[in-house]
Amino acid sequence: MTDFLVRIFIKDRDRVQDEKVRMAYGVLASIVGICCNLLLFVVKLTGGLLMGSISVMADAFNNLSDAASSIISFVGVKLAGRPADAAHPFGHGRYEYIAALIVAFLVLEVGFSCLKSSVEKVLHPERVHFDWVIVVLLAFSIFVKVWMAFFNRRLSKKIHSKVMEATATDSFGDVMVTSATVLSLLIGKWTGFLVDGYMGVIVSLVVLFAGFNIAKDTLEPLLGEAIDPEVYDKITAKVEGYDGILGSHDLIVHNYGPTHSMATIHAEVSNESDIESAHELIDRIEREVLRDLNIFLVIHMDPVEVRDASVLEHKRLVAQIVEELEPDASIHDFRVINGKEQINLIFDLVVPYSYGQEQEMTLVHQIMELVQQKDARCECVMHLENSFVQKK
Repeated sequence: MTDFLVRIFIKDRDRVQDEKVRMAYGVLASIVGICCNLLLFVVKLTGGLLMGSISVMADAFNNLSDAASSIISFVGVKLAGRPADAAHPFGHGRYEYIAALIVAFLVLEVGFSCLKSSVEKVLHPERVHFDWVIVVLLAFSIFVKVWMAFFNRRLSKKIHSKVMEATATDSFGDVMVTSATVLSLLIGKWTGFLVDGYMGVIVSLVVLFAGFNIAKDTLEPLLGEAIDPEVYDKITAKVEGYDGILGSHDLIVHNYGPTHSMATIHAEVSNESDIESAHELIDRIEREVLRDLNIFLVIHMDPVEVRDASVLEHKRLVAQIVEELEPDASIHDFRVINGKEQINLIFDLVVPYSYGQEQEMTLVHQIMELVQQKDARCECVMHLENSFVQKK
């Protein structure tokens, strides 16, 4: 059914990096969500009125409120699809994260409401009126919500959408709440045990946990998260794949939405390179990264020594010592200044974020001691920094 709807309503469905295609996916998901929730609202409200069941009518209005999640998703996708302007040169893609955060709060609200009513039922248990018509209506609701959850989950993976992922989790939460209600009705009918409140508490905690995770995952790109290792490897492999680039470091990626990213990187070139030729190469890499990876890349060119045997030997020595002391650390921007009685080894030292100030100082002193054991004339001048990449 999902593939059928995508084929019918979305042109160029495989071009998921295209703004218009992403917007089409978002609009489809939102309209489907609104229609399904309105259908459940009408069915449950009609059934509740005919049977005089307050609980079924209350659940009907819960589905009506669920349509708000789809409307929020619709608005979020529309706003995120607005083109860049003078005030927002990188577009409006982060609106999608904001919409997902609002949906996350709706999930949390469902969890808190369910927890409150469940605790009341635990403290003051009441026998629930059993009716097979109610069970059938709730079972139909579960079927529709399960389909909606998988529908949104598939689309979210297709276009990497946080708001669709949040909507899918919202639907799964509704499935768990309704399933717990049906199970409690059946257990109460067949055993006489009043487990409605206890089942509700368990489900509420699961829903709250899911809502918290959605909010956490949505806040990370808004706050500025570290680079995903796969993205890091893709960009560095692309940059270092050009003849004339000897290495790279200090890659930083700024996310402005699922389809808008800006990055900066330091690319190492030979200090013997012609400056105009090197600049032309850097410009070509930036253009081709934008074309192939859809990332606006700014490259800082770092000249490195390639012939001086003394510099290369000192660099190899320091890199080996750092590797032995801390495998997760690295060095770059290595320079040597020779004096009559002292040799200054100047470089940047990248240490893990887990390091405290005391650990950093310990590592620095260990590097200095081991280097001077090899050559007493050497003095290390280090600038400490952290990596911008997520740990694998």
